Amino acid sequence: MDWFPLVNSLRIAGISTIIIFFTGIFAAYYIAKAPKMVKGILDVLLTLPLVLPPTVVGYLLLRVLGPKRLVGAWFLDVFGLKLTMTWWSAIFATVVVIFPLMYRTARGAFESFDETLAYSAQSLGLSNTYIFWRIRMPCCRQGILAGTVLAFARALGEFGATSMIAGYTPGKTATIATTVYQLWRTNNDELAFQWVLCNMAISFAVLLALNLLEKRTSARKPVRGN
Repeated sequence: MDWFPLVNSLRIAGISTIIIFFTGIFAAYYIAKAPKMVKGILDVLLTLPLVLPPTVVGYLLLRVLGPKRLVGAWFLDVFGLKLTMTWWSAIFATVVVIFPLMYRTARGAFESFDETLAYSAQSLGLSNTYIFWRIRMPCCRQGILAGTVLAFARALGEFGATSMIAGYTPGKTATIATTVYQLWRTNNDELAFQWVLCNMAISFAVLLALNLLEKRTSARKPVRGN
């Protein structure tokens, strides 16, 4: 059994999750503080990939990153770098698809944060950087952790946009999702089912770990008396 699809899926999901962890938190933090109208417009734009069909996302990416399109042609001419049909091309697609998950959960966590804690810290002379990483983030960690884990699980199973921008080449661009599809097309149901079980096992383990971490976090919270 060729394990390349598993390795490739894990590295694509891992890199994509790291990218959206920081970009999603950054966007959520500043948009949560933005004026209502600006927040509404940006929220729609950043959440749009969540409701669009993945194939539409892939098509739009091809319109931008294709070798004959503006951005893709520039990279090809200047750096000799083709932005499509490589294993890392899937990262572009995956980042766009999973970003809304991280953004929405992080924004919800920041909006539920008790701002009096930040005001109290500012009155003590603490910097905004210190307040963000040592007060705000720990208080919002459960929501941020949930968004990160869900984004990783979604990235692991991404198919539509990935297949359009990275294609399927065994040993080069194949992922678990595209491999299952190709095996199904060639009537290799037995091997396709093995990859399905593999994907389900990883997703189950990731979600189980999230539930365990949430229980440990809840258990550590102090019980307040009446």
